[in-house]
Amino acid sequence: MDCPVEQHPGAVEAAARGTEAAAVPLRQLLIAVGEPLVDVLAAPRGFDVEVRDIVIVDPEEDSGAGIGDLVLVIGARGRSAARLVRAAAREGAAAVAVKVEADQDARALRETAVDGGIALLGVRPEVRWEQLESLARSTVDNARLTSEADVGEAQGDLFALAQTVASMTEGIVSIEDTANRVLAYSRSDDEVDELRRLSILGRRGPESYLAMLRQWGVYQRLRSGEEVVRIDERPDMGIRRRMAVGIHAGSQPLGTIWVQEGTGPLTERSEQALLGAARVAALHLIRQRTEATAAPRFRENLLTGLLDSRIDADSVADNIGADATKPSVVVVLTLRPHDQSAASDRSEIELQRAEMTSLISVHAAAYRRSALVTTIGSRVYVLLPDLPERSAESAVLGLTQEIVTAATNQLRARVQAGIGSVASGLGEVVVSRTDADRILDAMAHDVDSSVATIADVRSQVLVSEVLTLLRDSERVRDPRLAALSRHDADHGSELGRSLLAYLEAFGDVRGASETLHVHPNTLRYRIRRAGEITGIDLGRSSERLCTHLQLLLAQRGSTGAAR
Repeated sequence: MDCPVEQHPGAVEAAARGTEAAAVPLRQLLIAVGEPLVDVLAAPRGFDVEVRDIVIVDPEEDSGAGIGDLVLVIGARGRSAARLVRAAAREGAAAVAVKVEADQDARALRETAVDGGIALLGVRPEVRWEQLESLARSTVDNARLTSEADVGEAQGDLFALAQTVASMTEGIVSIEDTANRVLAYSRSDDEVDELRRLSILGRRGPESYLAMLRQWGVYQRLRSGEEVVRIDERPDMGIRRRMAVGIHAGSQPLGTIWVQEGTGPLTERSEQALLGAARVAALHLIRQRTEATAAPRFRENLLTGLLDSRIDADSVADNIGADATKPSVVVVLTLRPHDQSAASDRSEIELQRAEMTSLISVHAAAYRRSALVTTIGSRVYVLLPDLPERSAESAVLGLTQEIVTAATNQLRARVQAGIGSVASGLGEVVVSRTDADRILDAMAHDVDSSVATIADVRSQVLVSEVLTLLRDSERVRDPRLAALSRHDADHGSELGRSLLAYLEAFGDVRGASETLHVHPNTLRYRIRRAGEITGIDLGRSSERLCTHLQLLLAQRGSTGAAR
């Protein structure tokens, strides 16, 4: 097995020249280049390894890579690039980029990269090498100039976070740095007290009150850990009751989040909301202090790659500080708009989804610092790692119910969540994600509950899977049901709907007729007429089952419910 890069004798040389050449952490390069050009397939040394230069090699050449290089392998795809990956690892390169088209090639190359201790980037087949090389080189060349980039965008994220916390606590929120300068604050119709007014207008709290807070030991408590501190009101100073929490990166304080009581008291969940918000805010504040100007999005991409099997579990675990061998669960949530067809409501729906994602991020971060949240299409995926082995299911169920309740109340819209199976480790979360998707698919049709596990909807999931098979395989469908559908369309009748109601009522004519709001004799006529048109023998159990399934498929197709 090739020796890992950190054991390479050139490492000392790399450290010695570190101050001479511009370098960029692999994390920042991926943020700058990232999707849709490359996918991270392996990062055995983490994402803080430094990239110092970009080199291009082809199969006819020796690698020629140096310490800290990003090697672009042109002219060799998939497994045929394994020799150059091993060579780049031996020479101390930081990462190697290869075009990969098949999953088998990706797995084989990933093993080679992990053995060699080198990051592996899978380049999309349609990407031009000159485009990737230009972007990567530009990122490295400008490494020393990026530390102050994107501060405005980060502050925009903080304003959105402040508004989310305000909604969850029913208070008035401000986010400050360690110098007590206001970075962001929430909108409010409530009357603000004198402290908040002076803080926002002066971009800093009034010195007299700050001195009092220092005297009370408030700042010392906020900077020492993740304690939520309560500060009583001071009517004599025109200051209302408050809660605050420190924002930290490890043991380093980055700022504070303050919540002022409005016209009413703060909610019971305010402490947990503050704790989660502080962890989310830390990502944005770190973004201003380092070159990683898009750390939250990078974490989202990590989860997307893990769920799509594009990145190995150990690389993700190292980045988020999780144990890859402990139980993990994927939860998927979606917003069910009342009217998805109205084009005028599309922007409102997107805003609601963005607000829901922000709320979910706060709750997930409060529960687990290592939790990851990402959005794929209209669904929000939450990865909850490091779960207790004996109570993983109950813990996740409680958290998910709490999130759905909070999102439903805040957005005044229907929110549903599917909880995937408990994975034995991060390497198995793809199975948990698949189960969660299947559960949510089934919930869209005939499940009234807002939160479900596979145990709750097993039969619905099975039926949904069978209907998907029928939808995609026309050759197994019964053409007699298509004839019945054409008859209904031509004559304006409801024979198909009536037959479905009859089958779902298990042959109970009276019960089915009540569902359809028709006389029992009318239903009997419709069932007899459907039999005449199709020739289906409802006396045979297999005929009833096949008819029932295909009528369900037709019903879902007519309502646009099929995924």
